[in-house]
Amino acid sequence: MQQRRHDIDALRVIAFALLIFYHSAMVYVADWDFHIKSSYQAAWLQYPMIALNRWRMPLLFMISGLAIGLAGIEHRRLRFVGSRSWRLLLPLAFGMLVVVPLQTWAQIISQYGYTGSFAHFYQLYLTTGLCRGGQCLITPTWNHLWYLAYLWPYTMLLLAAMPLLKFMRARLGQPARPAVAGRLLVFAPVAWMIFVQLWLMPRYPETHALLGDWTVHAESLPLFLLGYLLATSQWFWAWVERQRWTTLALAVLAISLELGLRWLSRHPPAGPIPEWADYVPWYAIERIGRASYTWLALLAIFGWGGVLLDRPFRWLPYCTEAVFPWYVLHQTIIILLAFWLIPLHLGPVIEPVLVIGGTIAGCLLGNEIIRRLPLLRPLFGLKYRSAPRQLHDAAPSVAPHRHPSSHPVPVGTTPAGALESDRPTNR
Repeated sequence: MQQRRHDIDALRVIAFALLIFYHSAMVYVADWDFHIKSSYQAAWLQYPMIALNRWRMPLLFMISGLAIGLAGIEHRRLRFVGSRSWRLLLPLAFGMLVVVPLQTWAQIISQYGYTGSFAHFYQLYLTTGLCRGGQCLITPTWNHLWYLAYLWPYTMLLLAAMPLLKFMRARLGQPARPAVAGRLLVFAPVAWMIFVQLWLMPRYPETHALLGDWTVHAESLPLFLLGYLLATSQWFWAWVERQRWTTLALAVLAISLELGLRWLSRHPPAGPIPEWADYVPWYAIERIGRASYTWLALLAIFGWGGVLLDRPFRWLPYCTEAVFPWYVLHQTIIILLAFWLIPLHLGPVIEPVLVIGGTIAGCLLGNEIIRRLPLLRPLFGLKYRSAPRQLHDAAPSVAPHRHPSSHPVPVGTTPAGALESDRPTNR
């Protein structure tokens, strides 16, 4: 029986919802750079932020690959190139020209002491950029929209390599030796991520500038391609659900190792590997724990997602469509709210509550406006419609919830992207 992949859509919504809390906390976490910082900062926030940071973007890139794998676009690749380019690059360009400048303006006032108007700033934003005290801000910038800038070339590469990936996809669908495949599924990605952490990251720190950002590419692109390869594998989905307790326990052990070393001050400072030899072993141990946690957390998330989230929640169709507008809007709203609230000195509780609550309200209001105006919809990654679709039209067909051991063959009707889909994924 064909059934919806509600779990993938729900994980997509949850992952992007966490961005609001994560980027709001960036205003308040001590010793971490951000576009604007409050005077109310807390060092303890580093621990939950690290636990979330290690898997939040890898999860989104893997979901993006899964979505393409379930979309059934192998025989319409050229048409898909056009639609995907339109729905990724147009919001990226619009965001860089309209949405992001507002947060950049607030940033340079806070960090650079800029006193000019937004109109004067915007001329600089579009032309020469801004420099102060030897520090330069390159503009236009995509800031939090860097994910779109990476997702587009990854998608084009996958589409070009799709004929070559068919063989690997068939082998992964039902491996000849499942026990061996299971061990490889755990250890091979972890080994690769350890290499990325120990060799690439010290030499190529994350920049989110696309070109030359080899650490991010080495982590994100393989996960994106792996998502596509595993999307229709009945064996994979059954395996992650069976192993969900094991992967969860191992993930907890791995992040406990990293956070424990941090608590004991047995971790290196941010940046390249320290020169002093006595520090390098701790660096290696921490990075091994970090790499292991990233992949084990992903396996646990997919396993538990399949068990707990594969059901037709009434909120899912609306939230699935709302993901893209909320993603584009949220960080600018966070920074503007913090910019206005910080001078009021409201205290370490009221201020962040207002930032988070105001961001949720702002995104909700913005999305309600965007989804109702046909000309705005494409600018925020939504399909153009002359009239808003009613919620009951978007609701998925209800099918009996499957038993965890039952994995029907996926039917590819999922739109290929992790940001917005018009229908829940099919399993």
